[in-house]
Amino acid sequence: MIVPSIDLMDGRAVQLVGGETLEIDAGDPTPIAERFSRVGEIAVIDLDAALGRGSNAEVIRELCARYPCRVGGGIRSVDAALGWLDAGARSVILGTAAEPDVLSRLPRDRVIAALDCKQGEVVVEGWQTKTGRSLLDRIDELREHVGGFLVTTVEREGRMAGADLELARTLAERCGDARVTLAGGVTTAEEIAQLDRMGLDAQVGMAIYRGDLPLADAFAGPVRTDRPDGLIPTVVADQRGICLGLVYSSRESLAVAVEEGRGVYHSRSRGGLWRKGETSGNTQRLVRIDVDCDRDTLRFVVEQAGGFCHTGSATCFGDLAGLGALDETIGRRLSASEPGSYTERLVGDAALLRSKLLEEANELLDADTTADAAHEAADVIYFAMVAARARGAPLADIERELDQRAARVTRRPGNAKPGSGEAL
Repeated sequence: MIVPSIDLMDGRAVQLVGGETLEIDAGDPTPIAERFSRVGEIAVIDLDAALGRGSNAEVIRELCARYPCRVGGGIRSVDAALGWLDAGARSVILGTAAEPDVLSRLPRDRVIAALDCKQGEVVVEGWQTKTGRSLLDRIDELREHVGGFLVTTVEREGRMAGADLELARTLAERCGDARVTLAGGVTTAEEIAQLDRMGLDAQVGMAIYRGDLPLADAFAGPVRTDRPDGLIPTVVADQRGICLGLVYSSRESLAVAVEEGRGVYHSRSRGGLWRKGETSGNTQRLVRIDVDCDRDTLRFVVEQAGGFCHTGSATCFGDLAGLGALDETIGRRLSASEPGSYTERLVGDAALLRSKLLEEANELLDADTTADAAHEAADVIYFAMVAARARGAPLADIERELDQRAARVTRRPGNAKPGSGEAL
């Protein structure tokens, strides 16, 4: 699949030719990251750190907190790598520091070794210095220590020369279970599809920034369908992974959805584009599009406003349940549509909300049966979600925070803060 790239210099997204000549200054990386994240993980590379002339760490931290990023550039120690993993990076990309003694102290599945090569020889220091070491020999040395490789063919990088498919075949055979991402010269959706069939991903920058390769086309390159009408079955899910319903996508609707950042599908009844919510008002913000393992089914992850189904229910399989239903109810009761609720009263009375939350926490700690524990925990969750919602944090934000915490490598001891138990 595609891995769109954001290369950073002086806080701005840029594209260089051969790692030297500035070709494109795309400006603020945040809107670029939002758009790129709709098709999956993003490669964020700190060129200033890689060249030893500065850092874009603050910008990258903000991107990692909001979007799925693999981070590289200037990561030369175990502590630096762990710092990025704890900051939310899906994985880290190590260049000259990718040596067995360093890699052995990092989680293998979250480390990518970056190997830049010219005519099969590994080069370092901004591609200026030859190492005398062959690409394939380095792969043999590192293969058991990393979850993936980022191989950049320097002579093709930024030059729109096409991917080195012969090298890609060799890499697919040589790298074992380490996933390979190939960068340098990838220009067409068909090349991305060919690489995908070999088991490789394609890191693409210049072709997308120049507009020669539309982002949606790059994503859809490996996608196939056996339907005579060419439509792609598309599961729609909310941010919690709950299935809302089944629709269909065309190449046209996919392109519009990616560019507009909303739920846009193909209407089989009308035979054209269907922008979800255009008439009902139940719109969708597109978070991302996933493709399944067989590359013949899509999943749109969306932020749904109102019900998804034409009947008005939250899903085509009925209403939500559990925490999803509670979150929806709290949100509705805090809106102008349902004034006078207990939820609204809690939000308007900070002292009452604090008192109830502490009271229910105490009752949970005092519960001595399974049924009592479930009952009191439900109360705690309700009051906690009201407090979070009142401060602008819906359930999706809470779950995203939990996911980020689960991905941290460094663990804090979790000791109680002085005086923190007094209120209980």
